[in-house]
Amino acid sequence: MNPSQPNAQSEPLIAQDIYIACVDEGSGKTLIMLAMIEMLSGYTDKLGFFRPIIQGNPDKDDLIQFISHRYQLNAPSNAMYGCTSDEARQLLATEQYDELLKIILGKYRALKNQCDHVLCVGSDYSHGNAIFEFDFNADVANNLGCLLMPVMQGENRDNEQILSSLASLKHSLHEHDCELLATVVIGVAPKQMDSLHHSVTHAKEFPIYLVPAEPSLEKPTVGNIAKAIGAKVLSGENSTLGREVYHYKVAAMLVPDFLDYVEAGDLIITPGDRADILLASIMAYNSVNYPQIAGLVLTGHQQTPIQVQKLIDGLGGTPFTVLGVDSDTFTTAMQVSQVTSFLHSQDDRKIATALGLIESNINMVELRLRLCSKVAHKTTPLMFEYDLLQRAKAKKQHIVLPEGSEERILRAAEILLLRDVVKITLLGNETEIRQKIQTMALKLDNISIIDPITSELRPLFAETYFQARKHKCIVYDTAFDLVADPSYFGTLMIHLGYADGMVSGAVHSTQHTIRPAFEIIKTKPGASIVSSVFFMCLEDRVLVYGDCAVIPNPNAWQLADIAINAAETARMFNIEPRVAMLSYSTGESGKGEAVDKVREAVKIAQSLRPDLLLEGPMQYDAAVDVSVAKTKLPDSQVAGQATVFIFPDLNTGNNTYKAVQRSSGAIAVGPILQGLNKPVNDLSRGCTVTDIVNTVVITAIQAQEADKT
Repeated sequence: MNPSQPNAQSEPLIAQDIYIACVDEGSGKTLIMLAMIEMLSGYTDKLGFFRPIIQGNPDKDDLIQFISHRYQLNAPSNAMYGCTSDEARQLLATEQYDELLKIILGKYRALKNQCDHVLCVGSDYSHGNAIFEFDFNADVANNLGCLLMPVMQGENRDNEQILSSLASLKHSLHEHDCELLATVVIGVAPKQMDSLHHSVTHAKEFPIYLVPAEPSLEKPTVGNIAKAIGAKVLSGENSTLGREVYHYKVAAMLVPDFLDYVEAGDLIITPGDRADILLASIMAYNSVNYPQIAGLVLTGHQQTPIQVQKLIDGLGGTPFTVLGVDSDTFTTAMQVSQVTSFLHSQDDRKIATALGLIESNINMVELRLRLCSKVAHKTTPLMFEYDLLQRAKAKKQHIVLPEGSEERILRAAEILLLRDVVKITLLGNETEIRQKIQTMALKLDNISIIDPITSELRPLFAETYFQARKHKCIVYDTAFDLVADPSYFGTLMIHLGYADGMVSGAVHSTQHTIRPAFEIIKTKPGASIVSSVFFMCLEDRVLVYGDCAVIPNPNAWQLADIAINAAETARMFNIEPRVAMLSYSTGESGKGEAVDKVREAVKIAQSLRPDLLLEGPMQYDAAVDVSVAKTKLPDSQVAGQATVFIFPDLNTGNNTYKAVQRSSGAIAVGPILQGLNKPVNDLSRGCTVTDIVNTVVITAIQAQEADKT
């Protein structure tokens, strides 16, 4: 183990995954990749390696094959990448960027489930669009929840150019709101290292490591070239494949002229019938008067004459690798000129050189400590949606959709069934719904459809409703008529165990959707009211807003109930609840009836649930902005990092969620009803198909949680 690394047995496991991304083309990410996975391999044997996009077959991806072979990874090659570049281009061409990210996230999570740590290496600059490429990799890193490690090329750049590129990178990282591990500038000219060290600022939020250029690592090996041009090894020991090629020479002249041009590290390219060049190369290699070449390529698919081969064999073989190719000399030379350096798992000397270079210029102890402490709390909308789908699929629930003939409902139902997330029953006239399904060419042949008017369950539901509401002077005939309404029928399906949850409101009003739930399902123990929250999916996190849809002007007790239930809803969906009770005043400064109501609600909620991180009153800026929080509430555990926001009334809540949604581009999922014994959720009449899918999935998870109680 490198002495610069901490003891693997005494330190806790690293909690975060790393995503290495190039800032520009050819920036040396392979060397950084090697050092990072070498470090991680010292702490666990459950390592994973992942690439978001590869070119073609994973069995031919150089990085996947290199890492798999060297570190004996257990996962198959097809588990180590998100999708191919062809698949990615097709999705982007049809404006399905989010779908591309979902595919990558899904495959990453599947690999992550088998590993302690996964090292991710970003896509290559295959199309020359460096700006888009880094933006894409930053976006992927955010959605995978990894710490980003940008690698920048320092070769052929002076200090001013490097510092300018670092400033641009810092701006880009800020725009993407990336969780940064460290930035590496590799290939810096050795003479620039000292002055550049003085110029870069090792700020905690933007650590920079400088790695000098190492000529031997920048040159391809004979093995690199052999693989790149599809050459056959004719002679030479395997160890000679690892020799670096510093130049290539085409030998088309006589031997005396050829010898004048030979340099150390040359790859000699010559037609296969030039036995004189082959023999001269062997003699020059063994002569103290001439430099040693790296290897020789015989072109034109010509065999070495038998007599010459016999002579070479008698000398013990060639002291360098001799390659053979079918192509002509000119074509071969052009191919060789385009080969760049890349690592092979057998390149022990080159690997050792690379690790020595990186580990002597990057403080691995400092980096590991940063990796342990820098735990990302980022939750992107895609991450949130993916987690919801996986949870819903783990224990499928039965969801009833009363608006069965609505086009958006049918499209959402198709998506949910194709992804095998839930079981669905549609309510409505079966003939009408089947005809609509056929017209829309949807794959819903086997979906369950119930017509409340003709259903054999109608008498049972009518009797149940009659018994529950007869104290309100309801007669059986009225109950029988009422349960023909899809909202009442669907609610009774849940109440009597024929379904686990209901989603409606794409066509009907909120009142029409939730009134039957108030009358039949009622509130769960500990909840005095039914309220609602929205999940506000911002670019890098998911917040909870309540109540923005149900209770117009809650009193202090109701406000406390909303806060406690919102905290539980947040926890149900893996959002750590830090509850901010909002008002127009922060702390003790403000006076007035409205702010006093919030103060009273805070006291009630804290007395009922002292375990919750819940504070108030506070203004919205103090709840979300760390710098404002330090000024207004410096000792708060909630201010500046709130995840649950409780508004004082419906007017404030409804307007705020819509303002945030429209001005920031946030996705608002909801309203999600809380406080009911069984889940019923309301849709906006302007909802999209995606909104419906998300709400059904959330309802299914609520139903799972209800089963536990």
